[in-house]
Amino acid sequence: MHVLVAISGRDCSKIIATLTAKLPNVTISQWPDCENLTDVEFVIAWLAPADMWAQLPNLKAVSSFGAGVDSIDMNLIPENVAVTRIVDENLADDMAEYVLTHILAHKLRLKEYFIKQQNQLWQPKRAFKHQHVVILGFGELGQRCAQRLVANHFSVSAFSQSPKNIADVNCIHKQNDLDNVLAQADYLVCLLPLTAQTKGVINRDLLVQLPAHAVLINVARGQHVVAEDLLWALDNQVIRAATLDVFEHEPLVSDHPFWQHPAITITPHCAALSDVDSVTQQIADNVLRLQAGDKLNNKVDRTKGY
Repeated sequence: MHVLVAISGRDCSKIIATLTAKLPNVTISQWPDCENLTDVEFVIAWLAPADMWAQLPNLKAVSSFGAGVDSIDMNLIPENVAVTRIVDENLADDMAEYVLTHILAHKLRLKEYFIKQQNQLWQPKRAFKHQHVVILGFGELGQRCAQRLVANHFSVSAFSQSPKNIADVNCIHKQNDLDNVLAQADYLVCLLPLTAQTKGVINRDLLVQLPAHAVLINVARGQHVVAEDLLWALDNQVIRAATLDVFEHEPLVSDHPFWQHPAITITPHCAALSDVDSVTQQIADNVLRLQAGDKLNNKVDRTKGY
């Protein structure tokens, strides 16, 4: 078995060392320093170059190095090649903690007090009473966030493509129902997978449906948000504030208006960082499953794109 690591934008030495320890009888190479591309059967990919895929005639499986697969162009991968993604328990817990923390920060006016501290202003205010969180995207990460929010006495509505039934959560999957809950959303959390249908979904048409006190929290992908529309909504008090952990181009360029906007809180794509040991163990398990002819874990449904 020959595994190729094709991950752009990061040092892969720890990934390769960890995989080598877990798969001592497997050849592991890194793109582009790889001989015998015809031997490659398994690729670990994140923003892999488009011209690479056509050079792998014996490819049987691809694993995303993250929870999503939007970094992989499915159109370049033959239909008979299995594509898998990472499901990390720690990732879900980290995401839930991040979302709860930032909702509480907005509820308790923490950014307002940080700014007042710099100006030595003593101006206490009551916390906002807002308690309704609407989650867009209700997979594993969304469900873990909902559990944490419900445990902290928030009411939660969650929108998903298919019907779901989760205790203590108002689960919806129809567009009419979503329109109704958006009008009642105190906090809107985006955890959607990035697909052709969800790109640009946080736009002017959606934002005007929210109450003026609403807060957007985007922890999915930067491409979900139309930046110009969000800035317009904040500048015109259509919504109150936003926390953004993801951006269309990362790192965020120094002259981007998000940096200095008083109603925007920025974090550097840190809401839920994958643990190398956990991720490589899942990948190693699937490599061994492929070798044994067994069904792979966490396969992507190509019709849905996730």
